[in-house]
This record gives sequence, structure tokens and C-alpha cells, in this order.
Amino acid sequence: MAQKKTWQEKLHHSKPPQTKRIDFAFSDIPEGGLMFIATPEIIDAYIRNIPEGKQVGVKTMRNDLALEYGAEYTCPLTTGIFLRIVAEAAYEQYLETQSLENLTPFWRVIVPDSPLAKKLSFGQDFLVAQRKREHIN
Repeated sequence: MAQKKTWQEKLHHSKPPQTKRIDFAFSDIPEGGLMFIATPEIIDAYIRNIPEGKQVGVKTMRNDLALEYGAEYTCPLTTGIFLRIVAEAAYEQYLETQSLENLTPFWRVIVPDSPLAKKLSFGQDFLVAQRKREHIN
């Protein structure tokens, strides 16, 4: 029986990114839209570039990534999945090191009362504490 992958393994072992034209309307993307599908590592790199004390919404992140990768939109479904992988992997790293140094600051994107925050395996307290520490409302 195969062992379950750790969040760190999920973060670093993913399919390559792709851009494709979709042939049906999907979420906020119209039929024929050019959609970028990122990777957990791309989401991680984006978040690491958000300055301390700043917050970027998921929609803004999706728009920024679409522009950067030559698409009109970024897939909302995979972005949510990959954002969770980034957060869980960062928290996994935190548990190992007990340090915030070199940790991906996922709390700068994930809002505490969001559906995603409620799915995090470690609860919302860590997220709330880090946002408070950086004075992010």
C-alpha cells in the first residue's frame, strides 16, 4: 500500500503549469477564455514575494498570475487547491522547525473566515496569530 504524500511532497512534485483555452464557461471564466493552471510551487513563489504586513486577495493573485503567464484568467479551482497545499506545507515546516524564518507567509493571502481557512488541518488560530503579528486585518 502506497504511503500518503506529505504536504511538502505535494508542494514540490506536481504537474507542469499549463495554459489552455476552455470550451465552456467555468466559474468566472467565459467560454473561450485563455486559462492558466498554475502549480503549488508557482503559488508558493508568488506568496513569498508579498511584503510583510501586506495582504493580497486570491482574486488579485489569480489576475497577477494570469498576466505573468500570458493568460486571461487563472483557474480558480486549482488555485484554491494549490493554496491549501502551500499553507499545509508551510505549517508542516513550522512544526518541524518551530521557526517562521523561511516559511511561506500564506496568511497574507488566506482570510481567516474564508472557506479555505476552515479546511486547514491545523485550524485558524495560527493564521489569525500571524495576521495579528503583521497587523493585517
